[in-house]
Amino acid sequence: MFKGNFDINLDFFKKKSPPLIGVDVSSSSVKMVELSLVDKGTGTYRVEQYAIEPLPVDAMLDGGIVNLDAVGNCINRGWSRMATKQRNVALALPATDVVTKKVVVPAGLREDDLAFQVESEASQYIPFALDEVDLDFQVLGPVADNSEEVEVIIAASRKDKVEDRVAAAMSAGLKTIIMDVEPYAAQSAFELIKNQVPEGGKDQVLALVDIGATAMNINVFHNDESVYMRDQPFGGNQLTQEIHNQFNLSLEESEAAKRSGELAENYKADVLQPFCETLAIEVMRAIQFFYTSTQYTEVNYIFIAGGCAMIPGLDEIIAARTQVSTLVVNPFSSMEHSSRINPRQLNSDAPSLLIACGLAMRSFDPI
Repeated sequence: MFKGNFDINLDFFKKKSPPLIGVDVSSSSVKMVELSLVDKGTGTYRVEQYAIEPLPVDAMLDGGIVNLDAVGNCINRGWSRMATKQRNVALALPATDVVTKKVVVPAGLREDDLAFQVESEASQYIPFALDEVDLDFQVLGPVADNSEEVEVIIAASRKDKVEDRVAAAMSAGLKTIIMDVEPYAAQSAFELIKNQVPEGGKDQVLALVDIGATAMNINVFHNDESVYMRDQPFGGNQLTQEIHNQFNLSLEESEAAKRSGELAENYKADVLQPFCETLAIEVMRAIQFFYTSTQYTEVNYIFIAGGCAMIPGLDEIIAARTQVSTLVVNPFSSMEHSSRINPRQLNSDAPSLLIACGLAMRSFDPI
């Protein structure tokens, strides 16, 4: 596997960056999005181009890259299809590969002293030697009722996890400028769609359920703050496996058939409908875990994202099971489109592009 010394700004938190492409390397595909800012005053964006490239079934394992060449080739195919000149990219790590911790340090420290203090605090919580990790931090603000201390969030990941993704992009001829964390990127894009609910969701509890191939990530927000996060091992691969079992297809053929919908007439009734019902039960369980783990007793809206969110009628099945209004995520609903974009296809693909969209938005972060 390719290793090397990388000239890269490994920041997990927002800093101003040059124009770039958001690249989401998931367990089943690579999603890429390029945005431009049309009007800074109104915050109007335009989708310049995007691509979704399926990965071989053995390319990823538990969110990590196990076949660097396959992932690099997939990124290269997506970049070529986008026909863009942009070679800077933002990538993200799964939450399972990143250790985050909030700590309290004295206020008013100089930058060098703050970095030293954070490293000292981090060494207590990170289960690796500090020279084996990439570390970043951000000051959140003063501690309530104590102006002499500030709260800081620390994020750290093993260097090999970072370097694998950087190397895959490098093998495709692309330069990684930003390394983010998937839930943070999803949250950035989620900010674009909160206006779909009354008063932008103010004082309401909003659950973002990202249903990927191998796992379902639940992130619950209250007044723009994440108050609960959980991963459950259930995703679209269960549907692929059931297609494989029912129709005697290889896993690759099953995945392709799932995407195209070209299956026998009994597919919807015998395979897809039971899968959707099981998925809705998993979402309901996740909401129940949220209730029992926090002081909250109500979720006002559920937003579903990820590849499975594109299944027609899934939102209605989840709403019926959970008794919570359920919406399908589309971070591009208020954006303009370049002439190269097929609006109908983008609307169909939008739920699976949430993280890639959030990463692409890193181009427009304030300094």
